[in-house]
Amino acid sequence: MTLNMEKQVCPDRSQWPALCSRGASDDAQVEQGVRDILNAVRTRGDEALLAFAERFDKVFLPQGLKVTPEEIREAQALVPAALQDAIRKAWDNIRRFHEAQRSAPVRVETAPGVVCWQKAVPIRRVGLYVPGGRAPLFSTVLMLAVPARVAGCEDILLCSPPGPDGRVHPAVVFTAALCGVTDIYKVGGAQAVAAMAYGTASIPRRDKIFGPGNRYVTKAKQLLGLSEVSIDMPAGPSEVMVLADATADPAFVAADFLSQAEHGPDSQSVLVCTEEGVADAVAEAVAAQVEGLSRRENILRSLSRSRLVVLPDRDAVVDFANEYAPEHLIVSMADPWDIADRITAAGSVFVGPWSPESAGDYASGTNHTLPTGGWARSCSGLGLDAFQRKMTFQELTREGLQGLGETIRAMALAEGLDAHAAAVSVRLGQSETAPEGK
Repeated sequence: MTLNMEKQVCPDRSQWPALCSRGASDDAQVEQGVRDILNAVRTRGDEALLAFAERFDKVFLPQGLKVTPEEIREAQALVPAALQDAIRKAWDNIRRFHEAQRSAPVRVETAPGVVCWQKAVPIRRVGLYVPGGRAPLFSTVLMLAVPARVAGCEDILLCSPPGPDGRVHPAVVFTAALCGVTDIYKVGGAQAVAAMAYGTASIPRRDKIFGPGNRYVTKAKQLLGLSEVSIDMPAGPSEVMVLADATADPAFVAADFLSQAEHGPDSQSVLVCTEEGVADAVAEAVAAQVEGLSRRENILRSLSRSRLVVLPDRDAVVDFANEYAPEHLIVSMADPWDIADRITAAGSVFVGPWSPESAGDYASGTNHTLPTGGWARSCSGLGLDAFQRKMTFQELTREGLQGLGETIRAMALAEGLDAHAAAVSVRLGQSETAPEGK
């Protein structure tokens, strides 16, 4: 079959910004819809959440919003043993990688008698959002709950939409229980984000909200992040960029292309290569592989947004990748580390032909919650730091304050902040004199 994928051969650098665009649609309607949902949850709480469950999820929840201990036990029994083993292995790898991110407190004597510390403190109350919709993303539970536990967050709750049977998917419940999350709620969409931000009778308010979602969830996080609650990062449709040359296996590259495209019709896959023949070979492999995939229709819509870009040399490939700043970047080229070491803007980088993006999505150990839409230029993917905040401490002896006192007083008086200067003077028995020229 012939696919509708845009191909650009040696585009001028002036065209790069357009080629790096994600083609986001106007979301004025989405924003208004989300604002209505937020207002309903803020004013009506659980009543609104139950009404939205009937409206959006087509389920009636007479037993309430919280997943009961009995439902947790039943869900655990429904997950096949082989899948349980796979989830546990992935959990162990993810735990190991995030435990290695712990940092020791910093302690420095900046001057005699002046000691400063910095230490990481876990965020106490966190809310995790796990989408339902097209697939039960139990892998996202691992990516959110494991670092939350490793960081020491003491109060972790999770929201995920119920299925037609009025229950959260068993694999999501099993994984949440494995990770130590006991408070699970049958709430999805923007209304789940609102509940965690405002708090309701059933769902206690959170200090920070984590997790991916559709346009409505993303917009709710953006709006609430302005005033009500901290959020993890900007996130939108999934994306992958594959850097390839003549050494790449077109079938491997095509498989990576399609693994990202199946997330949804608004996902984007981009191939950047150094020869037009590579682009054509990958396009043929994509066309051959797409026929046997269950999400073919969504993939075809995604591929219509995808691009094949041919550039003259490796330097241009690196520059284009850093301009695009992909969520996932796969380097399938000769001497791949020469390329990978020069990448400065990507959520997560997969080096060499045996490193598929799906390894990071599930079980290698890195986190799959990553910045999209070019935000990788300034934002990190999720890690232990996201579940902590850094606090500083300082302790001065009398001698330390005496040694630093004139510096503090001179700066405070120069800024016209007499009380700041007096906080030093009263301790040292000094009177204030304004600096010369003041």
